[in-house]
Amino acid sequence: MVGVVAAVVAGSVTGWSRFEDARAAEDSGSWFAGYVDATATPFYAFERPQTEEGGSVVLSFVVADPESPCEPSWGAAYSFDEAESTMDLDRRIARLLQSGGEVAVSFGGLLNDELATSCTDVNDLKDAYASVVERYNLTTIDLDIEGENLLDTAAGERRAEAIALLQEERLAADEALNVWLTLPVAPTGLTEPGTTAVTQMLDGGVDLAGVNIMTMDFGESRPTSMSMLEASIAAAEATHSQLSTLYSRADLPLGPQALWTKLGLTPMIGQNDVVSEVFSLDHAAGLNAFAVEKGIGRMSMWSLNRDATCSDNYADVTVVSVGCSGIDQDGQSFAQILGQEFEGTSETISTTSASPEPTPELVEDNPETSPYPIWSEDATYVAEQRVVWNGNVYVAKWWNEDSTPDNPVLQADETPWTLIGPVLPGERPVAAPTVPAGTVDEWDPEEVYESGDLVKLDNHVFECKWWSQGDSPEAALQGSAGSPWDRLTNDDVLKLLEGLEDGSSSESTPSATPTPTATRSESP
Repeated sequence: MVGVVAAVVAGSVTGWSRFEDARAAEDSGSWFAGYVDATATPFYAFERPQTEEGGSVVLSFVVADPESPCEPSWGAAYSFDEAESTMDLDRRIARLLQSGGEVAVSFGGLLNDELATSCTDVNDLKDAYASVVERYNLTTIDLDIEGENLLDTAAGERRAEAIALLQEERLAADEALNVWLTLPVAPTGLTEPGTTAVTQMLDGGVDLAGVNIMTMDFGESRPTSMSMLEASIAAAEATHSQLSTLYSRADLPLGPQALWTKLGLTPMIGQNDVVSEVFSLDHAAGLNAFAVEKGIGRMSMWSLNRDATCSDNYADVTVVSVGCSGIDQDGQSFAQILGQEFEGTSETISTTSASPEPTPELVEDNPETSPYPIWSEDATYVAEQRVVWNGNVYVAKWWNEDSTPDNPVLQADETPWTLIGPVLPGERPVAAPTVPAGTVDEWDPEEVYESGDLVKLDNHVFECKWWSQGDSPEAALQGSAGSPWDRLTNDDVLKLLEGLEDGSSSESTPSATPTPTATRSESP
């Protein structure tokens, strides 16, 4: 009876966890706000939105004053009073708010020092952030950390401590402050400095509203065969996985649906800084569909200033303009496309970090139905070898042993495995060739081998590349280029055995019969 009760309780906990996870996603109030380059000339009239979706903005960028490291400025060019007198910034913000819009402010960017980089006193830094929040009566701020600012880990620690202190002050005054961390990304996810920045925030006690990734300027990290839409989706999925690991490590576990609400996407519309990268209107529609399906918490774009077709006198559209997208938009708006169905506001995003983590359903791998061998901690694997683990197929990137295929990692190069996809219904084991006894001799450390000689070791067949004695083929399994042995693939072994059959009678040469293997295999 105790076991039955325990099972019922466990099932109830799992069910409640999933309910909480789903509710977190439903209550998220996903929101859209385009970035506005506030100091770019001519000044963009954000106070007069061109579309309904452009009614909320993220004004950019507040950075350190070059002459006063703890003094915030707009783009290192205007003090706040100068921004008011020169750009009418305060008045224009008030007008947008009167019309029902929302304003957030972004700190940092690529070109100047973010406040934490130059202001080394944590209390002064906290006061600097607070002065911006109070001046513009903000409920949401965005920390755009990239370039040299992202590489400065000491600044990252100061930033986290100062923001945590500011959130505590605001909370004590019953005035919540939503904090988004905006970071560069590759199709494989956040870079190592990016994951460090998230860790610093969580470990420093910052209650992150979410992590916003800049799906733009991928450069060499994007394969040429991958479109900008595909790269953006890959980056989102990889970052989602990284955030799961980061929040778990910080003892703030989140369910998968709640994690999507902690993610923001910001493409650079039209022509990117990398000439070969163009984010089209179709890409925008595809990214919006993906974001809506997943329940992404925030959608943005760089920038509202650029959401227009360039005029005829802008000759070279491959050179990025601050005032147009570089593509023919045919009267359409990126903001309208990206912002569809994002009807919440930044204030509706829950900043509570922890929620119950749903217990994943365990998949029992069956060697009789799995297309490849079940992964074993006692086996060694080589590049291109495939295994099945927890209902999924993985392929080895390099020689490895005792490395669990689904071990959560932050960077793709931390694991020797690549996830291919799930085991499909109706699949059966892939046949691996068995080398009959007497066909190929076992490797002998005392034997002298010449180029072209064949040996067998641990059911693998090897071909000698040059004169060898005492050099174990095991080194070839581990990927050593200096090994005198090449391991033959399954296809090579089958061709070898077929050749032996063709060259001798079936009575004198045993036939090669492909049989399922439960230890090692590779793609056929």
